[in-house]
Amino acid sequence: MPEYEKKGYLVQDFKVFRLNSPMPRPIPPHYHDFHKIILFLDVHGDYIIEGTSYPLGPQDIAFVRAGEIHRPAIDGNSPYERIVIYIAPGFLARVSRPGADLSSCFQRAPGEAGVMRLAAGHSHELLSQMEKLEQTARGDGFANSLYTEALFVEFMILLHRALFSHELGTVKEAAADEKIQPLLGYIENHLADDLSADALAQEAYLSKYYLMRRFKAATGYSLHRYVTMKRLLHARSLLTESPERAITEISADSGFTDYTAFFRAFKTQFSVTPQEWRKLHIGK
Repeated sequence: MPEYEKKGYLVQDFKVFRLNSPMPRPIPPHYHDFHKIILFLDVHGDYIIEGTSYPLGPQDIAFVRAGEIHRPAIDGNSPYERIVIYIAPGFLARVSRPGADLSSCFQRAPGEAGVMRLAAGHSHELLSQMEKLEQTARGDGFANSLYTEALFVEFMILLHRALFSHELGTVKEAAADEKIQPLLGYIENHLADDLSADALAQEAYLSKYYLMRRFKAATGYSLHRYVTMKRLLHARSLLTESPERAITEISADSGFTDYTAFFRAFKTQFSVTPQEWRKLHIGK
């Protein structure tokens, strides 16, 4: 049984919905093929993104990139109300313009804040826009899908304006392992290099077995499984972004020294071969 898995699905450009239900059972670490934005309305607990734990408050906003491993850690006996937006990365690319990249809110460096907090003393037009977007998405009036799309683009513009004007700030109480967090960034930037436990232990100045235990405690998953998944997600992106490149080359550039091992791991994780994935997603 894998330590984390893909959850959720998205067949359209974006999906907006409100949830108001307690969480009686813990949610395991997982990832999505799409970006996710969450506005927390009533919540008691933390949200964990790539090993960093963010204590949540009302009107906090989480940004989860496609492929980022995350999970909520919410008090099961308390309310948990939120508005959630699933977003196809390709759709954001299509509606962006030069100088107006609507995906930049997800393009933070490893270790940068994944949960932002609205500054006190602002009217927060952003909140009312998100409420309006969610309500409209449930409607069925004339040209409702087109209207919803227009409201979504407006929301993304307001969101980026709030970020650029520092109306959204970092959650200063966020907690991360001081040894493991930099290592996550190192892994992200060195997927083609030696990322064995021995090499990473040397990078972190820790013993191998202590590193493995500490990594598991900090992130919820094993070092080997984490590295393998990041390499597979990177390879999967390259398959569609670089359709002219040979799959064997992509496998090597993603850190797999054995193509057969890459092929098997890819099919096990995504239920299709690398060739089938490219055929299904090229041009999307």
